[in-house]
Amino acid sequence: MTLASGAVAGALLLDVAVGEPPDRLHPVAWFGRVVGALDRDWGRPRAVGVVLGLFLPVTAAGVAGIGVGLLGSVDWRVGLATGAVLLFLTTSLRALLTAVNRVDRLATSDLPAARSQLRALAGRETSGLDAAGVRSAALESLAENLADGLVAPLTAFTAGAAFAGAVGLQSTWALALACACAVWLKAVNTMDSMVGYPHRPLGFGAATADDVAMWVPARLTALLLAAWLLAPGALVRAREWATDVPSPNSGWPMGVLAAGLDVRLEKPGEYVLHADGARPAAVHVRRALGRVALAGLTAYTLAGVVAWY
Repeated sequence: MTLASGAVAGALLLDVAVGEPPDRLHPVAWFGRVVGALDRDWGRPRAVGVVLGLFLPVTAAGVAGIGVGLLGSVDWRVGLATGAVLLFLTTSLRALLTAVNRVDRLATSDLPAARSQLRALAGRETSGLDAAGVRSAALESLAENLADGLVAPLTAFTAGAAFAGAVGLQSTWALALACACAVWLKAVNTMDSMVGYPHRPLGFGAATADDVAMWVPARLTALLLAAWLLAPGALVRAREWATDVPSPNSGWPMGVLAAGLDVRLEKPGEYVLHADGARPAAVHVRRALGRVALAGLTAYTLAGVVAWY
């Protein structure tokens, strides 16, 4: 077993056992505070946004990678444990499934509470949503966050491990490079989710970096979902709808989920995916949760296999 594949296995075990640490202990939250402090008016906001959009993720990646490499040089087991923890901190599956399941249950029993819980998942006005509208937003978030929060960092980690293997890096530093790649992508995604909007000073740089970084992971996520939904035709339909979504990437996994479940997913005033589909009900969310769990486990497995070789 290579150290990189061991780190993937360790990250999965930590996700199953822990779910997600509280914000006060989460390095991603610490990074978010730095981004928030820098998101203010600058003399040349677009230029500064581009510079910070490059500098901050690379700095975070460098600190993580060097830390793993140095610790692994002292003892490979310490390096492996550190790499597993870092990869765990950049990925999330259990927490996503738990949050969507909670919103779905509340949509049946306590709609105001469901709307309140939904705000942690989806960036939209929730006060006017009925139960189907709440479930639509939850399903959209489920698909998009599978890509952002799991497939993307695993893809970056795997790419780093594969490159390290191709150039013959020693296993400790191969793991360090793989972890640095995962941290870089998580940092890019975090910046976009916080400030990647046209009206924000750093919006252009953050959004552009995320659009580029998420191009491949979003489409890989769509493939995984289409496979587990047993709906290969969903990819064709998602391609037709993807341009209706402001993001060049998120329409792919959301579109596949809409087609595979045969449901209408809608963000009022912005887009509709599969307009002829049924409005989401609890049965659709339950099926989606099962398929996303399988897609997520497949992503871990593929990352571990590629890292092994």
